[in-house]
Amino acid sequence: MNAPEQVDPVQFTDYYGRPVLKVTRWKSPHMPGYLFLGGLSGAASTMAAAAEATGRPRLARQGRLTAAVAAVGGAGLLVAELGRPERFLNMLRVFKPSSPMSVGSWILAAHGGVTTAAAASTVTGVAPRAGRAAVAVSAVTGPLVATYTGVLLADTAVPAWHAAHRHLPPLFAGSALAAAGGAAMVMVPVAAAGPARRAALLGALAELAVTASLERGQGFGEEPRLVSEPYRIGRAGTLLRAARLLAVAGAAGTALAAGRHRAAAVAAGAALLAGSACTRFGVYHAGVLAGRDPKYTVVPQRARPRVQESRPG
Repeated sequence: MNAPEQVDPVQFTDYYGRPVLKVTRWKSPHMPGYLFLGGLSGAASTMAAAAEATGRPRLARQGRLTAAVAAVGGAGLLVAELGRPERFLNMLRVFKPSSPMSVGSWILAAHGGVTTAAAASTVTGVAPRAGRAAVAVSAVTGPLVATYTGVLLADTAVPAWHAAHRHLPPLFAGSALAAAGGAAMVMVPVAAAGPARRAALLGALAELAVTASLERGQGFGEEPRLVSEPYRIGRAGTLLRAARLLAVAGAAGTALAAGRHRAAAVAAGAALLAGSACTRFGVYHAGVLAGRDPKYTVVPQRARPRVQESRPG
């Protein structure tokens, strides 16, 4: 009886000479930088509205200015990513509720307008009532801007992003809150930054918890360890490990010393800002890796029929 023939391991390279997925044309640092600044702007505007409502003028002023600067910077990176400013304007020609890109474009445009108006009123002192109204509107647009990019990434065919559709919005929300709180800790005196410290600590803990679940592939469906692998290896793995260390350091500094020492508050806030940026860049690079390597698409697809056949009924 002949011995069974040895078969070489399957190497997934392409599909009849073509990539299995179109390689994303988004560029770094434009797109991940936009993800970070958009989240910072959204959370900062929400914190500014809360500070305005509770009578904390210094914290409200800092939140207004941070939200506007981050919104303008994020819009600049998005325009640079698109190549020409008119491409962004073209996305506003129609409104498609079924398209995260279309909805996000309108949310971003509205948020950028109200945060700029609020900051202009703060700096010039002109039309304070209109400035306060703009802050109130930004409290609605802010959470949407902070999280919609997670929905946008999850709506793609990239396995590492699509499988994480339950993780990315809350991860981006926690990351944005940590960044906005960290920015306030850097720029606002300790005595006035109490709510920002609490928000930063809450955001950092949420970011750590969701990242841990993301890296384990919880709820990823078929082949969760494989599909979540891009978050643990390569550039993305390095960035997300750095984000975790910075979030832990920032959270510890916030809880232990930032309420008493100005230098500790600045150091902890800077760590939280840097950690939030590393999270956005890490998620971006995980998607790039997953889109380029066909195994992250092909192996789960092959496993899906076996899982369906094993289910009763």
